[in-house]
Amino acid sequence: MGFGKDFLWGGALAANQCEGAYLEDGKGLSIADMMLGGNVDTPRMFCPQLQKDAFYPSHDAIDFYHHYKEDIKLFADMGFKSLRTSINWARIFPNGDDKQPNEAGLQFYDNVFDECLKYGIEPVITLCHYEIPWEITKRYQGFYERKTIDLFVRYAKTCFERYKDKVKYWITFNEINGATMPVGRYNGVGLVEKEDLESKEPIPKSKLKDVPQKRWQALHHEFVASAKAVIEGHKINPEFKIGCMICHIPWYPLTPSPEDELIAQEKNLMFNDLCGDVQVKGIYNPIALAKLKKEGIDLSFITKEDKQTLKNGCVDLYTFSYYMSNCISANPNATKIKGNLSGGIKNPYLEVTDWGWQTDPLGLKWTLKKLASRYPGTPLMVVENGLGAKDIVEADGSVHDDYRIEYLKMHIEAMKEAVEEGVPLIGYLPWGPIDIVSMGTGEFYKRYGFIYVDRHDDGSGNFSRHKKDSFEWYKTVIESNGEIL
Repeated sequence: MGFGKDFLWGGALAANQCEGAYLEDGKGLSIADMMLGGNVDTPRMFCPQLQKDAFYPSHDAIDFYHHYKEDIKLFADMGFKSLRTSINWARIFPNGDDKQPNEAGLQFYDNVFDECLKYGIEPVITLCHYEIPWEITKRYQGFYERKTIDLFVRYAKTCFERYKDKVKYWITFNEINGATMPVGRYNGVGLVEKEDLESKEPIPKSKLKDVPQKRWQALHHEFVASAKAVIEGHKINPEFKIGCMICHIPWYPLTPSPEDELIAQEKNLMFNDLCGDVQVKGIYNPIALAKLKKEGIDLSFITKEDKQTLKNGCVDLYTFSYYMSNCISANPNATKIKGNLSGGIKNPYLEVTDWGWQTDPLGLKWTLKKLASRYPGTPLMVVENGLGAKDIVEADGSVHDDYRIEYLKMHIEAMKEAVEEGVPLIGYLPWGPIDIVSMGTGEFYKRYGFIYVDRHDDGSGNFSRHKKDSFEWYKTVIESNGEIL
């Protein structure tokens, strides 16, 4: 029993949070490049125009662009079997609609994948991880305009053809279900309204205007773009395994009252399951569609041709992020709490991190068993899971992150139980094996990695890398295939 001999242990990154070199070698601006940093109490600010002398954390990030050989060697020293990262779309098509791809960008990812393969590390590559080219947002309002479907498919085909012999595992869109809520209108579908684009001052990202009709249409266009990419990818290499990626957050009823149970049922459907059903089964859940119609969404953008495309372009595997769970209640006075993408109601049985995220390893087991039941026969992969924390560097450079080890240990134990109960889990890629920019807050201070990077929120730091205690711990986990925790 336990994890299979071919289980993919590794870690997960995103280009915009690690690479830096934001305009180097022909790269264009992406939506991530227009965001200032924040913290747990200060929202990130969106800048329609880059502000002089302002600090944009993604512009340099941890400079993986120039340190990738060093970093991949460190991952290999931990024994990684796989590494998830993303291709920055604006590094390949700087404006999104360029006539020809940028060869320097293509060559960079050739180099990264070659370096991984040198150490026997399987690349798991996301095509769109909050890195929509900025020009696509300006010209086409992100995925709101149908033209962006074709631009994405051309980009996907370019990558599939270039790396068809180097990359087997692909993910189309990161946390695509974020766009089921207003929080996903920018990062998820690249949608900014004209009045916000024309603002002379930075705007809190949470204050960007949300038009639900346009957001749901943009999300639908991402579904169609993903399905078309799957179809084209399988033509280029039938051995490709192309997956969706969902931010999965279990929503528990706060009490056993029928009202709380019904609210939780609906929340899980609309946030967790709607997008998975479209991408794995190729259909919209009829109850979800009825909910959207009731909320005034005109669904005429779902064409007959689109429905057939969705059926023909189902993904091969289901990948997801898991950090926490939430409660939900009909009681308007229930205690609120912060969290990933969305806050919720405080669960009295769970502890919270310094950033207000509830720690719930059994929620991961719950998620795995639910997904195995909802999508029988579909391989599952955890492609994000981790603890953002305040790491203290000792005088000798060491970082004693026993809290991170304990968090990950509990979640691996929960995964092992799920696997032994029949869940087809094929990989575990915890988030941030090396410190990177936090997407939610734009901080370096919120650290996830097994490897500490000397980079700080005031722009200081020499980018040096140092192993934390969790480095050797995770190395042992991988060596023992999850038996020694």
